[in-house]
Amino acid sequence: MWKRFAHRNLVLVLALIIAALVTIETSTPGNSTEPLDVVATTSMIADTVSQIGGSLVKVKALIGPGLDPHSYRQTRSDIISLSRADLILWHGLHLEAQLEEFLKRLTRKKTVVAVAEHLPKELLLSHDDYNEKFDPHVWMHPSLWSRIVIIIRDTLIKVLPQEEIFFRDKTDKYLTKLDQLSIYSRRVLSSIAPEKRILLSAHDAFNYFGKAYNFQVIGIQGVSTESEAGLKRISDLANFIAKRKISAVFVESSMSDRNIRALIEGAAAQGHNVIIGGKLFSDAMGENGSYEGSYIGMIDHNVTKITRALGGQAPIKGMSNKLS
Repeated sequence: MWKRFAHRNLVLVLALIIAALVTIETSTPGNSTEPLDVVATTSMIADTVSQIGGSLVKVKALIGPGLDPHSYRQTRSDIISLSRADLILWHGLHLEAQLEEFLKRLTRKKTVVAVAEHLPKELLLSHDDYNEKFDPHVWMHPSLWSRIVIIIRDTLIKVLPQEEIFFRDKTDKYLTKLDQLSIYSRRVLSSIAPEKRILLSAHDAFNYFGKAYNFQVIGIQGVSTESEAGLKRISDLANFIAKRKISAVFVESSMSDRNIRALIEGAAAQGHNVIIGGKLFSDAMGENGSYEGSYIGMIDHNVTKITRALGGQAPIKGMSNKLS
């Protein structure tokens, strides 16, 4: 009896997915009375669409605060949202590993764009632990994210060509803010002594940050959170911390702090005390509606926390005096 019930439920779920894919709406997007219905996988993309699209778009992010895009799988409500969307934007570069096959199937019926895969390959970073793939965490470099802004702008123009002037004007204003963020980041991070510019966090999400601001970046886990950190990795890093006298390490909002705390205990066993310098936003932004829940607020938070924890000079409330 129980097996028949479970089987019937599984059949219903599969039927829902198939129906959503088959009956995807083909109406003309962005008519004069309704905003363009956009679904984005990550909150970083969703925020950027909102900045460019303003009142002409209605945006939903599938992967919200505290969630890990590397392991995220679509829910029933996601399937419904995607089936109704006029435009679907995802990051690509294998960030949404569990969603990839589903999103690629949607390209048969929808306008679906993997924005980061339109970046020039020479700007992307490879990784020894990430065979034949690029590091997807490009949002950690504001100047590189500015290129994603242009890609999103051009996509919106293709879908709503009659609104090109509006999208270009909004984009120019947003890029000015990103330029200010880049200037602030470079200024405060440069106040950290060169020998202290070592950023150690839960996983390798900060390599573009390291390239932009001349930091040595170390993740306990690899580029993908699906990799595992063994006891030897923890032991080796504890030795490194003690030898280099690293003062602070960082946890991440979308990952458990278990490995970081094991690292701190390992360093303490060698007579070196290291603190948690703060919680960084890596694969997801802050809470919806908060300053840290915007792309600019996310990066402002990270830069300010890192600077202050590693001995540099930055205002406690950040670039715009808005940090919580």
